Amino acid sequence: MSDQQQHELDQLSINALRFLAVDAVEKAKSGHPGAPLGCAPIAYLLYHKFMKHDPSEPKWIDRDRFILSNGHASALLYGSLHLSGYNLPMAQLEQFRQWGSHTPGHPEYGETPGVEVTTGPLGQGFGMAVGIATAEKHLAAVYNRDTYNIIDHHTYVLCGDGDLMEGISHETASLAGTLGLGKLIVFYDDNLISLDGPTELSFTEDVTKRFEAYHWHVQSVADGNDLVALEKAILAAKAETSKPSLIRVRTVIGYGSPKAGTSKVHGEALGAEAVKATKKNLGWPEDKTFYVPDDARENWGTIKLRGKDAHAEWQAEFEEYKKAYPEPAAQFDRTIKAELAKDWEKKIPVFPTDKPVATRNAGQIVMNAVAGVVPELFGGAADLTASTKTIFKDSPSFHVDPAGRNVFFGVREFGMCAMVNGMAAHGGLIPFGSTFFVFSDYCRSALRMAALMSVHSLFIFTHDSVGLGEDGPTHQPVEHLMALRAIPQLTDFRPADANETAACWQLALERKSASFMALSRQDLPVLDAEKYKVHAGVKKGAYALDNSGKDLILIATGSEVSLIVKAAEELKAAGINASVVSMPSFKIYDEQDADYKVSLLPEATPKLAVEAGATMGWYKYIGHNGAVIGLDRFGASAPGAIALEKLGISVSHIVEQAKKLVKK
Repeated sequence: MSDQQQHELDQLSINALRFLAVDAVEKAKSGHPGAPLGCAPIAYLLYHKFMKHDPSEPKWIDRDRFILSNGHASALLYGSLHLSGYNLPMAQLEQFRQWGSHTPGHPEYGETPGVEVTTGPLGQGFGMAVGIATAEKHLAAVYNRDTYNIIDHHTYVLCGDGDLMEGISHETASLAGTLGLGKLIVFYDDNLISLDGPTELSFTEDVTKRFEAYHWHVQSVADGNDLVALEKAILAAKAETSKPSLIRVRTVIGYGSPKAGTSKVHGEALGAEAVKATKKNLGWPEDKTFYVPDDARENWGTIKLRGKDAHAEWQAEFEEYKKAYPEPAAQFDRTIKAELAKDWEKKIPVFPTDKPVATRNAGQIVMNAVAGVVPELFGGAADLTASTKTIFKDSPSFHVDPAGRNVFFGVREFGMCAMVNGMAAHGGLIPFGSTFFVFSDYCRSALRMAALMSVHSLFIFTHDSVGLGEDGPTHQPVEHLMALRAIPQLTDFRPADANETAACWQLALERKSASFMALSRQDLPVLDAEKYKVHAGVKKGAYALDNSGKDLILIATGSEVSLIVKAAEELKAAGINASVVSMPSFKIYDEQDADYKVSLLPEATPKLAVEAGATMGWYKYIGHNGAVIGLDRFGASAPGAIALEKLGISVSHIVEQAKKLVKK
């Protein structure tokens, strides 16, 4: 094939992608046609020429990943996946943005074959891509041997101005440079337009210098339609293995349309007349929709054959690797399948009752006890390792040795949690991130994304109530428990003591879904694990420490459980018999059957719930004849015990309220 013939075939294939996106948006009467028209050459080159991927096996672990961080351009991604041979038929493109389709308005992980992560909230795709590249570098260091490179792939990202305006891109781009993620390649769609108008209204920084300052390899391509320049830039980016790469590409939003170069083409269908004009401008049949010429389809179709060959070569290499290195191969195979090692839970410690233990300290003991049998556990804290106790004592840090399991994220809470989600989506790891509970506010959007994707991300929060003391209300979480419990599919854990903490860790590792822990700074009495059947109880989400009381049920979570235990003793001395219920997880309790719930919390018995946080979520459990002791105000700076006492989180206040409730 001559150069001219190849050029014509490339343009035909690119325009096929462009007009699949345009037609999908037009049929839906909503969507974003501008970015697909401008960025189709980038997507074509990546999917058709540079990416290592097998459309018939979208979850092949050593595939290159493509992350559409500007997820509003989803029609570009769906067209690329369809033309590449993924299981996304034309009928799905025709149902773009419709109920029940596999082509939602923004890409959703688990919904569409070939979609690596859920994107849409700008910047999070970028952050998750940094996590994916981190996972690749770590797993390569752990498993590759001699000439066997069983983990060796790139992470490609397409992002726009909006992604780079968001603070999360600053956080994660900075860390990516520090970590030297040389297989991360980001295309910046520099089209000079945002939804409100020209980017000069709000975004005038020198992005090139910014990324150079982050220790990235930076290139610029003056014309997004110049395939030769784009190819040259991609090759140079792949050759630079010590730094992540940014390729700044000047594109024209809405290329070829009458609205090209304006914000009008960003977030709405072109309209029938503009669609016709665009097709005419680019030499496309004006009367055809969802049309792919045979030559273009055949050209795109070569991807599937090449992908199968690449996958087969990798599989053959892995079979040889298994013979040469059976132990790491078996571990690799197990972790990629998201299976825990046999009998791993036997390493979980049982804590004695002779002295109080802060649940953050208990968490550290559990982490290190299982570290050897759960090598896929990987993560760190947002510059709070000494406080949150989330560190593997026998492992180096990732930035010094990529095989190390301790990641120092720096003061980047949002970026950390997005990276954790990317690591989880990559596969082969159970990642975690940690900070003070009050800073979950900074992370909330990433926690929501973890839940939405149902990935196995763990978030370890400590200093979980006003009991942390002197740092005062800026650091004392109040509304955070209920705010996070409101997120669908996110499992909450607030353990009462060290043994509940161990049980919560076990469940967090076993459930294979997103979860968070709220752990105490202060020491707490340790429950007798055998007497109270703690592990079995935690698996129910709530359980009775004492179910003999018929007058009243006291319910609490976390540090307040020890208070209701003492209150029950005082009430008994006063002639009031109270049952005591620990409720470490709302979500897990809600999953139980009706019979268990009725047996634990019979409707007719008055209930008093106690938690050092917002009260609003408790009312569905206490019923019409119950009450809540909590905090519907901010805390105060004082030693923790005094702050709790002054705010009414005390044994005396519980006893007083219980007596009033029983009298009713």
